[in-house]
Amino acid sequence: MHLTYTDEQEELRRELADYFGQLMTPEVEEEMASGDGEMGRGDVYRRLVHNVGDWWSSAHTFSGDSHALTIDNRAPGCFCERLPNLGTARHMEVVMAAPGEKLVMRGPMGPLQTLAITAVLSIQLSPDAGGAKLVATYAAGGYIPGGLNTWAATLDKVLTEQFTRLKNYVEHGTPLLPPGAPKP
Repeated sequence: MHLTYTDEQEELRRELADYFGQLMTPEVEEEMASGDGEMGRGDVYRRLVHNVGDWWSSAHTFSGDSHALTIDNRAPGCFCERLPNLGTARHMEVVMAAPGEKLVMRGPMGPLQTLAITAVLSIQLSPDAGGAKLVATYAAGGYIPGGLNTWAATLDKVLTEQFTRLKNYVEHGTPLLPPGAPKP
């Protein structure tokens, strides 16, 4: 069997190839390949979502293995973890995914799951001096004996550690700071 395009389809194919060829200037190709500049936000976003097991700390998982984590990059996706014996844990639900720009997930993480609270993690990406700026905000509310503010410092410390690991992973290829690298 041999399939061919109609004359109209062939013309459209040529027009689209020409159009996209004009968009992909050598400068745009270089920026995309380097992960720098405005296009770098896409690289950061891809690593954030698709490589979560490479930068998230195994110490902050139920399984003890960060490679058991996945983020399904669509609403209503799941920031989930595979557990032994075919178990699973849903850490958060993806409520908005705008690749290269924003990821919003809802749900209490880790030990907060068993408490009467709700939480939202909003991750915003924007261009910044030849790279990408990431701003993560975790907002939580609800009832905990003694008040939710008793968890604030711990939550801040854990999330700061995770996003520092992501930064190191994007910039150096490893979540841990390489020897001799300047500390942020």
